Amino acid sequence: MKILIFGHGYVGNRCADAWGDDAVLSDVRVTSKEDAAREIERVKPDAVLNAAGVTGKPNVDWCDSHQIETIVGNTLTPIAIAAACQEAGTYLLHIGSGCIFYGDAPHEDKMWREDDFGNPLPTYSRSKWAADLTLSTLPNVGIARIRMPIDRVPGARNLIDKLAAYTKVIDVENSVTIVDDMIDVLRRLMEKKAPGIFHVVNPGVMRHRELMALYEELVDPAHTNEWISNEDLTRLGLATKGRSNNMMASTRLAEYGIVMREVHEALRDTMEKYAEAKKRGA
Repeated sequence: MKILIFGHGYVGNRCADAWGDDAVLSDVRVTSKEDAAREIERVKPDAVLNAAGVTGKPNVDWCDSHQIETIVGNTLTPIAIAAACQEAGTYLLHIGSGCIFYGDAPHEDKMWREDDFGNPLPTYSRSKWAADLTLSTLPNVGIARIRMPIDRVPGARNLIDKLAAYTKVIDVENSVTIVDDMIDVLRRLMEKKAPGIFHVVNPGVMRHRELMALYEELVDPAHTNEWISNEDLTRLGLATKGRSNNMMASTRLAEYGIVMREVHEALRDTMEKYAEAKKRGA
């Protein structure tokens, strides 16, 4: 299977590394349907993965002061890629975000389903939700929503590294995506050309306190931090807007025979591998 990847960032590079010769990581920055169409014609892929997007640096607060850049990157660019894929008859899998949901879902278990409507607040979340609304109407298109990636490979986008670097951390329940599991799921969705929206999150929920406890057990016993409430983030000036915290149910993957590991099982395995990578100086 030949996969064309748009997006030279964290997800795109991790997938390209994992898939080896089956993946072509494009150097093209897509600004129009024609940009994407030329790459599709050049590579002639069996499927396209759109991992391009704008998350902001040092964090998503940047997106609120750079709204047009964020909307172009997270809404207009995916539409341009989708238009090219539709014309070429090529399956597209778009990387969405679970950050379109804020708080508890209107279900008894408080977990958001794939067909629930988002309630996004800041520019980043709204731009991702806008792409979901449009792309989900198209045939031969899948949307894989991921959430707070946790990886065995140290890096700036890894939730382990993010939380370990903060002196003050909120302790809330969230759904998360273990990156090794995500890479496998994305490939299987493309092999099956699965249409519609999928929550690519590991079953169960995780508290930040649990992740940091594993970090202190397996990586750095001397690590410490202060635990604060979600409201403290904005009150203390640590963020300009409250962050998305939510729990997501992954119901549609089972339709295609895809099962992800339970989150706590996957977390320990990932942290053990992360610890080994840190020892090697990765």
